[in-house]
Amino acid sequence: MINNAPFIKKYLSSRRSNTQYSKRFSRSKVGNLFYFTFIAAFGVFCLLPLIYCITTSFKPLDEILIFPPRFFVRRPTSLNYASLSSLLSALQLPLSRYIFNSVFVSVITTFFYVIISAMAAFSLSKGRFKGRKVIFIIVQFALLFNAYTLALPQYLILARLNMIDTYLVYILPQLATTLGVFLIKQYIEGYIPDTLLEAAKIDGAGYFRIFWQIVMPMIKPSWLTLTLFAFQSIWSFIPASTIFSEQLKTLPMVLTQITAGGIARSGSAMAITVIIMIPPIIIYMVSQSNVIEAMSSAGIKE
Repeated sequence: MINNAPFIKKYLSSRRSNTQYSKRFSRSKVGNLFYFTFIAAFGVFCLLPLIYCITTSFKPLDEILIFPPRFFVRRPTSLNYASLSSLLSALQLPLSRYIFNSVFVSVITTFFYVIISAMAAFSLSKGRFKGRKVIFIIVQFALLFNAYTLALPQYLILARLNMIDTYLVYILPQLATTLGVFLIKQYIEGYIPDTLLEAAKIDGAGYFRIFWQIVMPMIKPSWLTLTLFAFQSIWSFIPASTIFSEQLKTLPMVLTQITAGGIARSGSAMAITVIIMIPPIIIYMVSQSNVIEAMSSAGIKE
């Protein structure tokens, strides 16, 4: 008969040591309260610019001009919102035209940007063609360049293609952004196994069917996150010296015209800023759970 006593004793001792180890490194209630308080305070600190923008939009002119400036409003008024109609009535076009331009450009650009980024990421992640690693390195290096360094080359390209003062000025430069390719590729590599795609191929599914019916539903958190980032960026995008026609201007460009009036129009400028912030906030509230999932998974993978 085999004596299992030494093995049982060793197993129980290892369990006790693991329990003591987990208890030793687990936080107490006081520690959890400290971390929660720290995170909550940091979150409130990040909301301060948004709160200040909203409170300033309700400040009367005397509170805007007071020194030292006050963070909160003492005598709130809706005059800054009511005066927007008189300020915007001096524009060459009705406000509805600028709203249409902003919505049209943001929706169309975001849609095509997400689709193109997802297709490129799927090809770079699961494709078997030569040079895909080199292409992905180029994609990563492209993330190092900001809008200011790309302004002059983009202007020369758009001018040579006769696209100045057209809707393509808003759309085409955004489609070439590589953040979406990088984000979705990281998510695909972590959540789409090759065995699943091979099983779909055995069942007779083609590449487009695999992409639309299998890959896209499984990477929903990543492309919803990208939708939020892209819409926010495009919604607030102001082209540099490429749009001159009043028919093609968007709401952020109207905001710059209002703020050109100086500090006396700070309240009205904050009011229209609050209005402009509403669509990105709505999109974030709809996709926040997917954003958190994508950032906690795909963003930390190599």
